Amino acid sequence: MVAPLYYQDHLIGILKLMSPHPGDLYALNAMKLRDVLPLFSMAINRSMEELNTRIQAIIKEQCTAIHPAVEWRFRQAAIHWAAQRQSGGMAEMEPIVFDDVYPLYGVSDIRGSSSLRNAMIQADLMEHLGLAKEILQLGHGNKPLPILDELSYHVSKLMTHLEAGLGSSDEMAIIDFLRREVEPLFEHMQSFAPEVEEKIRAYEAAIEPRLGTIYRRRKDFEESVTYMNETLSAYLDAEQEKAQAMFPHYFEKHKTDGVEYGIYIGAAMMEDGQFDMLYLHNLRLWQLITMCGIARQSEQVKAHLKVPLEMAHLLLIQNTPLSVRFRLDEKRFDIDGAYNMRYEIIKKRIDKALIKGTNERLTQPGKIAIVYSQPKEALEYREYIDYLQASGYLTDDIEEVELSDLDGAQGLKSLRVTVNMSATQPDPLPSFEAMIEAVEVMQK
Repeated sequence: MVAPLYYQDHLIGILKLMSPHPGDLYALNAMKLRDVLPLFSMAINRSMEELNTRIQAIIKEQCTAIHPAVEWRFRQAAIHWAAQRQSGGMAEMEPIVFDDVYPLYGVSDIRGSSSLRNAMIQADLMEHLGLAKEILQLGHGNKPLPILDELSYHVSKLMTHLEAGLGSSDEMAIIDFLRREVEPLFEHMQSFAPEVEEKIRAYEAAIEPRLGTIYRRRKDFEESVTYMNETLSAYLDAEQEKAQAMFPHYFEKHKTDGVEYGIYIGAAMMEDGQFDMLYLHNLRLWQLITMCGIARQSEQVKAHLKVPLEMAHLLLIQNTPLSVRFRLDEKRFDIDGAYNMRYEIIKKRIDKALIKGTNERLTQPGKIAIVYSQPKEALEYREYIDYLQASGYLTDDIEEVELSDLDGAQGLKSLRVTVNMSATQPDPLPSFEAMIEAVEVMQK
């Protein structure tokens, strides 16, 4: 017996009844069933609504850029928008802008990741070409066909070219050549001799089927990068939860070849508008302490990596508040206003900065570079550095350097400090009360 289920004139399902015994279902059953069909329809509709609510909650938690610290502002805007639409008003949601907030930025980057990645690709391709050349030479030795010698010559030319450096199109060109010119011969060459067949089998076993080439060193590199990123990201997330408990603020994090994060804090991001500069100074001290912990974590992780990775760490300081706007089209926060764009430009270019008058990169493994533009910013951080040197987070080394001019950003300076790596575990963060006390002492 089959019956359609309707809810508010919309078909939402079908009810099927079956019985193993003939005659159990007949016209009287059907008449009785009509009385209970609305109950089934209501039950299914409620289940679908609950499922949709759970799905929306998962999407909201996992896939959107709305941070819990500023969710109140989005809820406020959504309520206002819904009320306006109901009365036939505004078609778009009002702009969500936070004025006069203080930015903090930090990045822990893998030193020379692009060069390392290219070196791994280069090594894998050289091995791939070497295996192909061995098969061609062995085949020519067993059956001296000139075409095999000619192909071996071309493989040698590719290897010589690759030794000079990896070009942007070299990988695809080499793989295409091997697939098109060399590998189709292997099926027939297997009959030349048992040792040729054995070489071909070894070649096929070494090739990663999905990529069509050897993927051993690159895999080791990518796994090392992933392990490093996940370890540092997990550490940062754990410490960020402690920082949120001290005072709510907006936090966003990105993982590439390293971990970078941005923070915004200010009265505009608080629903009650209550904010004190004490919490900004506290967050800056927290950031520096956390960066010390990240540096130590990265040093300890190196022992577990297949490819040793060196990490360099940087903090960007800005005393001047700015405005951030939520871009509805891109579903993310961005700096608002042309005046504030200098901060964004510096963020994108600072990790490649050189010390003025030298070819030395600002960021160095085991050190934290604190970039600033105003002397009072350096004065504040010198107090933090003194406190962390006394607490064992930093060594006594401290450098003050001037940076080479960047496009759109001139006159930057940096304090560079060395993290104390002697401890076997990163120091736990001081208690909230201890950090507040330290900040208050520095302010006095």
